[in-house]
Amino acid sequence: MAITNISVIGAGTMGNGIAHVFAQSGHNVTLVDVNQDALNRAIATITANLARQVKKAAITEDDQKATLSRIKTETQIAAAAKSADFIIEAATERMDLKREIFRELDANAREGVIIASNTSSISITELAATTKRPSLIIGMHFFNPVPVMKLVEIIRGIATTNEVYETVRSLTEKAGKTPVEVNDSPGFVSNRILMPMINEAIFTLSEGVAKAEDIDTVMKLGMAHPMGPLQLADFIGLDVCLAIMNVLHTGLGDDKYRAAPLLKKMVAAGMLGKKSGQGFYKY
Repeated sequence: MAITNISVIGAGTMGNGIAHVFAQSGHNVTLVDVNQDALNRAIATITANLARQVKKAAITEDDQKATLSRIKTETQIAAAAKSADFIIEAATERMDLKREIFRELDANAREGVIIASNTSSISITELAATTKRPSLIIGMHFFNPVPVMKLVEIIRGIATTNEVYETVRSLTEKAGKTPVEVNDSPGFVSNRILMPMINEAIFTLSEGVAKAEDIDTVMKLGMAHPMGPLQLADFIGLDVCLAIMNVLHTGLGDDKYRAAPLLKKMVAAGMLGKKSGQGFYKY
């Protein structure tokens, strides 16, 4: 499957990072968002990140210009789907929204075009069931910040073919990333392991075992983690952490995945971490 033109649906943090790496690896990218301001911010972010790469001598100024020249923006999903050889959705982590997007993509994309999702926890099999091309649906979970982080979890839905998997694996490698094959299961590998650790850190804090700074210091200095779990939760967004814990709890049916009451309380209070200015730390 020859892939030249890629459409990225969603111009947020993950979407603009994905557009960046695909354009930098030589693909023509259409970045799609219903909000033009979001698209403008995304292009500004990509430009700044490329400039940072130039400053570090990771790429040349010519590379920067060539990468930017390969990115265009679009506010209509249908138009972007029709011209794409490959599509990846990177919208907000809500099943209802993703289903709606997948239905529109399926209705407008050419026959044989693969549609991927950058979801971090939602079932690829369920998303595939909303389309008429379940064998062509796959998960492609990038990590933040996308231009820096090397890992991509490639998630097979129950109907995903070997040919589709191999195509996406090759595309991942061409983008300079390291693919890991994962079968469809709540939270996949990364969040099935990471989120319960973060959740346990929140339980530990709420039970008064130690202060937030001390819990994070134990994990940084004792376990060689680059960032403590509570600080990491703030950077991910506590609302995102809660949503993923709920997916794990519902999907696996085990009470060990129940979200910590303190996490629920903080999300209800609008204390979402770095993006709101207050989480376990102040920003």
